[in-house]
Amino acid sequence: MEKEENQNSPSKSQNQDTVNETEKPEENLAEENKKETDQETKEEVKDQTPEEKIAELEDKVARTFAEMENQRRRFEKEKEDAFEYGGYSFAKEALNLIDNLDRSKHVLESDDKLKETEALKKTLEHLDIIKKDLISIFEKNNIKPIDSLNKKLDPNFHQAMMEIEDDTKEPGTIIQEIQKGFTIKDRLLRPSLVGVSKKVTINEEKTEEKQENPENK
Repeated sequence: MEKEENQNSPSKSQNQDTVNETEKPEENLAEENKKETDQETKEEVKDQTPEEKIAELEDKVARTFAEMENQRRRFEKEKEDAFEYGGYSFAKEALNLIDNLDRSKHVLESDDKLKETEALKKTLEHLDIIKKDLISIFEKNNIKPIDSLNKKLDPNFHQAMMEIEDDTKEPGTIIQEIQKGFTIKDRLLRPSLVGVSKKVTINEEKTEEKQENPENK
């Protein structure tokens, strides 16, 4: 009986062979699919005519050259900006020299002990000469002051710090320059700080009183 059972029952090696046989078809199927895909790709390439291949290569070359040209233009633009505006930060800091000269002049003019003295007069003259020389040097390097007084407020170049009642000027006209602004070539270095005109406001209460009591006019 035992011999018959041993003969009828499959051995372990036979079971492993069966498992391997069931796994092999799946692996073979994946490989066959891959081969079919590669073959289809090759067939598609083979299906292209020489003219189509040439057109495809020309398109790739044209795209490559266009990208290279764009990169060259970007590099040239960055190089030009670095050359033209490389001293932007230095120029902006140098404007403090003009501001300090103006402050010094204002302090000297406000000193009661120095008023109407020959020393004050000569000192102010020298400060004006130094300021003119500085502005001249700036202008040679394309750093120019912004013309503001009696101009209409332009947000691109001016920054309004206050409104001043003045009926002789149109509203929004610059009538006071608090701090001079400058440009470097076509860029704003710093805006002008200004005061602009506005219409004179009439006290409504006084107007009502005048209307009620016309004799008090």
